[in-house]
Amino acid sequence: MSINDPLSPIRLQLMWDRLIAVVEEQALALIRTGFSTSTREAGDLSAGVFNTDGAMLAQAVTGTPGHINSMARAVRHFLAKFPARTMKPGDIFLTNDPWKGTGHLHDFTFVTPVFRSNRIVALFASTCHVVDIGGRGMGTDARQVYEEGLYIPLMRFAREGVVDETLVDIVRVNVREPVQVVGDLYSLATCNEVGCRRLIEMMDEFAIDDLDRLGTHILEKSKNASLDLIRKITPGVYKFAMRVDGYDKPLDLVATMTIGDTGIDVDFTGTSGASSYGINVPVCYTEAYASFGVKCIVAPKVPNNEGSLSVIRVTAPVGCILNVEHPAPVAARHVTGQMLPDVMFGCLHQAMPNSVPAEGASCLWNLFAIGGPGRTDGDPAETAHAQPFSVMSFHAGGTGARPGADGLSATAFPSGVKNVPIEVNEAVSPIVVWRKEYRQDSGGAGEFRGGLGQIMEVATLDKAPFAISAYYDRVEHPPRGREGGRDGAAGTVKLTSGKVLRGKGQQTVPQTERVIISMPGGGGLGSPHRRPIEAVAEDVRLGFVSIESARRDYRVALGADGAIDHAETAKLRAVAAE
Repeated sequence: MSINDPLSPIRLQLMWDRLIAVVEEQALALIRTGFSTSTREAGDLSAGVFNTDGAMLAQAVTGTPGHINSMARAVRHFLAKFPARTMKPGDIFLTNDPWKGTGHLHDFTFVTPVFRSNRIVALFASTCHVVDIGGRGMGTDARQVYEEGLYIPLMRFAREGVVDETLVDIVRVNVREPVQVVGDLYSLATCNEVGCRRLIEMMDEFAIDDLDRLGTHILEKSKNASLDLIRKITPGVYKFAMRVDGYDKPLDLVATMTIGDTGIDVDFTGTSGASSYGINVPVCYTEAYASFGVKCIVAPKVPNNEGSLSVIRVTAPVGCILNVEHPAPVAARHVTGQMLPDVMFGCLHQAMPNSVPAEGASCLWNLFAIGGPGRTDGDPAETAHAQPFSVMSFHAGGTGARPGADGLSATAFPSGVKNVPIEVNEAVSPIVVWRKEYRQDSGGAGEFRGGLGQIMEVATLDKAPFAISAYYDRVEHPPRGREGGRDGAAGTVKLTSGKVLRGKGQQTVPQTERVIISMPGGGGLGSPHRRPIEAVAEDVRLGFVSIESARRDYRVALGADGAIDHAETAKLRAVAAE
């Protein structure tokens, strides 16, 4: 086959790379036009291109696994209701259905068909998290999805280029931040349009009329590459369980992983039943983070698409917390769902020793602060003249130590979102962050140390109390170390008066107080006594580890000036080795 053939292997590979660049530009367009901080600052979004059967061909690097991997299933739901043959140029579709989208009402998914010569050739989809969707607001306290906000079924946002203003008006009057939310809806439509234009330019440049051959190439290569890597793993059945805090009682996340020639099957039988509160997970989100956890270890360099995802098959019993049915509350589904990569790592550690990290903080420790009339407990007169605001600020604890490297501090894994600069939220609300710093000694001790959590101290300048909606985990059950590494520090939430707040639920912060949020650190990997003495001393110099912890956990003696006492250290490590 000639290199000048539009469908030669070399040109197919060039087109594949170009397609990834197209969806990356699509994602960047969403970031640059997004109104909410979660979109423009944290990158809590996804973008991708799909063939006309609904198979994802490429995803943007920018974005979160929870969005992109569940959006990969969502497009087929749109096509089931709106078959490709019925779509017209200028049509745009949307939903925030948790079971047919990405897991909760705060995420909108938009789908836009692409036409070339009056023939549909592909679909672009995008998702982002909006700051408010009405109802109780973002939190764990609802008992049904009806309480969690406005529920938009699969429907048209625009028909042949004309936006449905009735829909926009309904959204506008049901949310507390109408400018941000409606602005984000138009940003989703815009980024898809950018993707459509760039795809047509690419097809013109490469002189192709459709994506059929390119799509087949992408999906087959990705699937086969993933299977080749899976077949290098020792086949078998591997089981792992992890206990997390839950809301009113602990939860057990239990997985059985079967590794064979045709792929990897994950079954969550044995997992705890559904919760009465909004920490439940629709199965689309379970699939998203379980498959991501597997892919991180097994095939991290294979592009993420329908082909590579198809060899990781995930099931969970209906009615367990990882496969709840409507109308279960699901607003904070990420608190539970983002723990699943750690569960997958626990299984894979048995099949691939020395290849997986220790457990990390995993779920996000976002600051969701709200103020205004009626937004707090107590006397309504206290908030009668309060400034209304909703602040959604993304923050994270530490990741688990990795084989050959320390964990990452204050880094959102597995979600991949960025920490939001405090100045952004201070500019749009009366919230003030008085302290934001690494949390000393929070990383689990080990030959490779767990990443540090962080501490935030938050108050208001308004003359009224405000509330935080907490949806945190790892308070009662901290991240566990691996292979002799110590556990990371558990998270805590408390007021400056010393009052301890719950890890989940909406709670009031008096105007005279500050709330101190101490985020978990990641677990350590390997015995702390194998950590190089100089590395421990450097940790102490940087403030990551205290002198006391260096002696107690690492058996390294340091003077007040940070100098190593080699003789005393030798004695301490000799005793530890006995």
